[in-house]
Amino acid sequence: MKNKFVSLLSNIKYPTEKQRLKELWDVEGILRNQKFKFDLRPLKNNAKAGTVATKADKMVFDIKDQWIIIDLEELHQYLKQNNLKKVNLDDLISELDWNIILPKY
Repeated sequence: MKNKFVSLLSNIKYPTEKQRLKELWDVEGILRNQKFKFDLRPLKNNAKAGTVATKADKMVFDIKDQWIIIDLEELHQYLKQNNLKKVNLDDLISELDWNIILPKY
């Protein structure tokens, strides 16, 4: 089943299997007139793992009635500056400047 978030994008491009495994992104597309690569991996045990090795620009959190999109470069800087390995999504929303919260329709 495709992620419904993808329906919000235009000019959609999917990675090759090699790109998906090596570059760690799931879809590329235009959102709000800008092209990004997105990490769409689902939450597991109410957590989402990430890596600085990703080529994704944004990480998408599929929450009950909304999608929360976090900028990965800003997230990595925040984690490094605060010497953190785990963070709460609510904290990220309040601490990071580049976030988009989109309601599900």
